[in-house]
Amino acid sequence: MSILHHPDDATLMSYAAGSLPEALSAVVVTHLAMCSRCRAVVADMEMLGAVLIGDETPAVMDRGVTRAAVGTSVADLDDTDDYHRSSGGDINGPITRLLGEDLDDLHWKRLGFGVWHYPISLSETAGGDLRLLKVAPGQVMPEHGHGGSELTLLLRGSYSDEVGTFQVGDVADLDDEIEHTPIAHPTDGCICLIASEERARFKSLFARIVQPLTGI
Repeated sequence: MSILHHPDDATLMSYAAGSLPEALSAVVVTHLAMCSRCRAVVADMEMLGAVLIGDETPAVMDRGVTRAAVGTSVADLDDTDDYHRSSGGDINGPITRLLGEDLDDLHWKRLGFGVWHYPISLSETAGGDLRLLKVAPGQVMPEHGHGGSELTLLLRGSYSDEVGTFQVGDVADLDDEIEHTPIAHPTDGCICLIASEERARFKSLFARIVQPLTGI
């Protein structure tokens, strides 16, 4: 698996420092389970932080990453760790504690024509939104922007938009300046893990009307 799109360094730094919001952290820790490059980057960031505070051992932080990743740090995600070893399923890493390994076993809820979602509960004090999104082959999502940061991790298939093409393991790290119209792969469709700080800003009147019902 060749991962071409990674979280921004600023996002990884926030994760390493324990300051990234819970929903976004869940996406990052799932990506780390798939990406040795970013595991190494975050490990270096954690070591640097430890040196700056006079401790040679990176602290194990509670990053508030839902029930799926509580107690997990990059130090736990080494090359022998069961949580990022491929098991033949779609999902690897700590989030399997919450979702299991096979996306087909989940009880998907229909959002609209060719689109399903699976909301993931956050802690009571956390803001933002975390959910899985499944999009049928060739389906075009409504054009939209974002009120804050959004992280999208590809778990199956691929999609393309104005930013590029994203495949399994890739992360789209978007801010409130980006507007895009994702299109799912014409044969495989896509399934993504998506975290956002604020609701999307849809251009379509219909999408805005149904938005309160979907929570996206």
